[in-house]
Parts: sequence; C-alpha cells; structure tokens
Amino acid sequence: MTMTRRLKEYLDENGVEYEIIAHPSTHSAPETAETLHVPGKEVAKVVMIKDGPENVMTVLPASLMVDLPRIQEVLGRDWNRRIRLATEAEFAELFPDCEVGMMPPFGNLYGLDVLVDAALTEDEDIIFPAGNSREAIRMKYDDFERLVVPRVVDFGTRPVGR
Repeated sequence: MTMTRRLKEYLDENGVEYEIIAHPSTHSAPETAETLHVPGKEVAKVVMIKDGPENVMTVLPASLMVDLPRIQEVLGRDWNRRIRLATEAEFAELFPDCEVGMMPPFGNLYGLDVLVDAALTEDEDIIFPAGNSREAIRMKYDDFERLVVPRVVDFGTRPVGR
C-alpha cells in the first residue's frame, strides 16, 4: 500500500509541496519518530475519540497523550455523557483506504471534525502517516492547517513518568 490516492489528489489539487518519506514498517507514531530520527514532538499521531455515536479525530505530537477530561471540556459535553478512546474496530471502516491505525490527520477527507493540539503549531513542518506503516509525509504545518481547518486547542499531556 502506498500513500492514499484520496490524500495525494487532495494535496496535489491544492498545490501543496510535500515529501513522502519511506521507512521500515512501524506500528506507532513514537516508533515512526524513532525510525526517522526525529523528536516525537515533530511527528503527529491520530487518536480517535468516541463522543456518544460520533467520531472525532484528534491530532497531537507522538510524545503526548490525549487528556480525555480536557477533550470533554473542549467539546462542551456535560459529565453525564462521557467521551472515550475509540477502539480500532470502531474506526477501521471509516478509513477504508488506510491500514488500521495509520490514517493521515486529514479528517476532513473522511467527514470528521479534527482537533489539533496546540503543540503541533509550534513547528514549521508536520510529519504524519501516509495511510500505511511504511511511509510518512512531511509538509508545512501552515498548509496542513489551511487544508484541514482544524480546531486548535491544548489537550495533550505528557505520559506519567516522562
């Protein structure tokens, strides 16, 4: 599998410059960062959230975790309606052109709202999966933000003990 056709066409149609980075197969964003020899804060990961029946795409640096209570606040949900991490089985069919867990952070191409952690806005570039476990894409963060139009908020937290 190579970069998803949907993403390639979208980037090309919008005149975005990007680099496809081939790498050995990885299974997580921190592993991809290590393989590419870049800090985890420079590689974006997608974490899917279930908000009742709705799916929400969150995007944050590989080095951070999603703070679910903060996401609950951001989404403006009352505490009787709990949000939670989605399981792979719950979101796999949303991304039929991607390997499970390797979807690019372009929720807009899949009809999803996108929340981006503010920490990702601090770097000029963003690196993320190309839809498979063997390729990543590097592009300007400003281009990403212009195309995706995400809601940028603080919701990432450092893992305990790090």
